[in-house]
Amino acid sequence: MKIKSRIALCCVGLLFAGTISAQDPATDWQAGVNQVKELVKSNPEQAWDMAEELMKGKNKKNVDLILALANVYMDANQPEQLDELLKKAKKADKSDARIFLLEGDIALSKKDVGAACGLYDQAIYFDANCYDAYLKYARAYKAASPTMAIQKLEQLKQLENVPQDVLLQADKAMAEVYYSDNKFVDAAKAYANFIHSDIATENDILSYAFALFMTHSFSASLEIAEKGLQENPNNTGFNRLAMYNLVDMKRYEEAKAVAEKFFNELTDVTYSPLDYRYYGTLLEATNDYLGAVAQFEKAFELNPNSIELLKNISDAYASNSDYEKAIEAYNRYTDALPADEKTAENILDLANLYFEEGTSKDTIKVTPEMRQNALVQADTLYAQICELAPDNYAGWYYRGHTRSAMDPETTQGLAKPYYEKVVEIVLSKNDARYNRILITCYSYLGYYFMLQSDYETSKDYWHKIQAIDPNNALAKTALEGIAAEGH
Repeated sequence: MKIKSRIALCCVGLLFAGTISAQDPATDWQAGVNQVKELVKSNPEQAWDMAEELMKGKNKKNVDLILALANVYMDANQPEQLDELLKKAKKADKSDARIFLLEGDIALSKKDVGAACGLYDQAIYFDANCYDAYLKYARAYKAASPTMAIQKLEQLKQLENVPQDVLLQADKAMAEVYYSDNKFVDAAKAYANFIHSDIATENDILSYAFALFMTHSFSASLEIAEKGLQENPNNTGFNRLAMYNLVDMKRYEEAKAVAEKFFNELTDVTYSPLDYRYYGTLLEATNDYLGAVAQFEKAFELNPNSIELLKNISDAYASNSDYEKAIEAYNRYTDALPADEKTAENILDLANLYFEEGTSKDTIKVTPEMRQNALVQADTLYAQICELAPDNYAGWYYRGHTRSAMDPETTQGLAKPYYEKVVEIVLSKNDARYNRILITCYSYLGYYFMLQSDYETSKDYWHKIQAIDPNNALAKTALEGIAAEGH
């Protein structure tokens, strides 16, 4: 040992002499550990000499002391001395569970989760009531093996005479594992077991509220979020969840107040695509369609993989009677879809947009020329549906609607062959669910043949309607009119 170190140890010895005599024997080494902790970084050599001096004599097999020093050296990131202390601890008592617990912590600090959990298991082997080992095992395996983490926590909860505070910690760890594994129903149950205790942090409360939200328990989630806001009105997470829940509950006026604060008053907020999506949904629901489009575009810009946002944009434009932009956005949507996800339904949706434009009453945004062109486009797309699914009534039915719109006076009978095809397909199903479809087709055909002065055929269709709906007002009026004319 160097002369300088010997002098230092001598001084330390004199210091301890006055301190130890006034302390309880069980903790007479704690002051020494504190001295080592103070010196370990500034004067590591002197600190180690002091540590070795502490472990002499009656403290040679004092595992409490040795582990206390080990924790000091682990915190100071001095692996050589730490390894030496662990060897001394095992020499003093190789079956002390706390040694393996500490070794597990060391392995975990090196990101060796498997080794850490193996050591935590060793700790449990030597002391089944080493509660920290169960908790640390579960948290270490939270991501790597959620199932094993939960099993370990269940084992802990099944032990006899487990202190209440430990059971609460087990529930907290369970909630964390389930939440990390996106098992929000189980997570919410686990959070509920400890959320009103002293160990629940603000982050726990926020996670609980989010788990409830993810299980569509919007009212319960909102209640938790609002309690969080009482304690911390500017908390980003609680404001965010309050907005989400209020939108999903269709409490739009309240949602607007929260959204106004969330987007305009809070500071240092990193907005997510979902934030903009919910805000867009809120604005659309309150008839601010262009505002909704702006928010959906922001969400899409942040997450281009969420191509369904393009459909949201299309819907918002359509609600604003801006069909040209709605169609443009819908084409962006279908272009972005993977080939295996493009279906006849996409063609039908696009055709419906053209049909809406072609039958729109808005004479400012939709000119007569635009209306006519839109009907032609709709008819073309509905024809594609007929080719793709000739035995499905939908394409023929909507093509009939389009042709009827092209011939508003029904003088040309443009819709006739398509409605007749619908009748043929639907009657073969013999299913009352299609009665509304039949009535629509029969009404057109009855009116068409009335205009053609073919009253017998016309009456036949009106009677068909009455066979389905005896109180149908249109059929009654038509038959009375035909009778009044003497037919």
